[in-house]
Amino acid sequence: MDRYVTIDPDALRPSQKYAWMIAVVVPRPIGWVTTRSPGGVVNLAPFSFFNGVTSHPPIVSLGIGRRRDGTRKDTARNILDTGEFVAHLVEHEHLEAMVASSAELPPEASEPEQLGLELVSSERVGVPALAAARVRLECRLERHIEIGDGPSDFILGRVLAFRVRSDLLAPDGSLDQARLAPMGRLGGALYAPVERRVEVARPGLPRRLEP
Repeated sequence: MDRYVTIDPDALRPSQKYAWMIAVVVPRPIGWVTTRSPGGVVNLAPFSFFNGVTSHPPIVSLGIGRRRDGTRKDTARNILDTGEFVAHLVEHEHLEAMVASSAELPPEASEPEQLGLELVSSERVGVPALAAARVRLECRLERHIEIGDGPSDFILGRVLAFRVRSDLLAPDGSLDQARLAPMGRLGGALYAPVERRVEVARPGLPRRLEP
């Protein structure tokens, strides 16, 4: 007896497709992204359709859906207008502020200002960064693709600088991941703090057989 059921995406409403996607593709990293409009307004929003794409050069992706009326969200519009953004690692202490920054505000309103979040200058882009974030990726727009039926704005950003607070570095200069408290995104209103780590060594290369 087959214990599985088949969910046909083509038979679902858009909201149901979204619910399935965020429920089964888990946990997802969260990109907490600052952008700046051409008029100087700093926008802040979280995105869990966020991930690394390649390391040479380092490129990250953002999948940004449209508003209910079909217009672009502030983040996508600002990136396309200015070509820059900063993605921040969300840690446990940022959870409430991160969720609060997801509220839809008019373009002339600044989420960091509304939430009282301190901003600092970035090193290689003109977009300011969140002072509280211990890991920041300063990015330049690499490519933009309209994708899906929305459509959604698929953003590829080249990482120009990894900005990492010094207390996260190991003696050899690498990132000490044990000192991070990252948050992952689950379905609905659920989030997944990384509270336990499991290390499993990768298998070695097979021995070469001599002729």
